[in-house]
Amino acid sequence: MTSTNEQFAQATNQWDLETLYIDLASAKGKRLTPVEKLHLRGLLCGYSPVEIAEKLNKSAKGVGVDLCKTLYVYVKNLVDKSDESIENWRDVTEWLEEAGYKTQVSFETDNAYDLPLKIVVNKANISLENNHLIIDLNMRIVAPSPLEAPTIEDKNINNGKVEM
Repeated sequence: MTSTNEQFAQATNQWDLETLYIDLASAKGKRLTPVEKLHLRGLLCGYSPVEIAEKLNKSAKGVGVDLCKTLYVYVKNLVDKSDESIENWRDVTEWLEEAGYKTQVSFETDNAYDLPLKIVVNKANISLENNHLIIDLNMRIVAPSPLEAPTIEDKNINNGKVEM
C-alpha cells in the first residue's frame, strides 16, 4: 500500500509544497490534514476531483464535496479571492501559480534541427534594485545526447522537405 505522502508525489517537483502547506494552514487556522494535503497534491498534478477519487478508490462526489468545503475555501482566502467562486477546479492551480507557489515551468519547443528540446525554468527570484527589475532564473535545457540525436544522414529529403 502506498503511503499518503507518496501519492501524487510528482507535485513536489513543480510546486513549493512546504511553503504552500504552511500558508494554507495559516489561511485555515490550523494544520492541513493528510487527506487535504493528498487532495491538494492531486490537483497540483493536474488531476480533476473525479480522477483523484478514482486513483484513491473514493467516491467522486465525496471528494468533490470535501474539496469545496476545505481546500477551495483555504486557497480562496490565501490568494485573496474569497469573493470569487471557483468555476473550475483548474482555478485553484492557476491562482496558486499566479501567487508564486509553482517552482518549475516546463515546456517543449521546436528548433531548427528538429531536436526535441525540453526547457525547465525553476522558480525565479524577482527583485527591484535602483529602479531596475532583476529576474534571476534557474533554467535547464534538456536535449538528446549527440548519440541519440538524428543526423543529416538519418533524414530523407522529399520535395525539399526534411523528414524523419
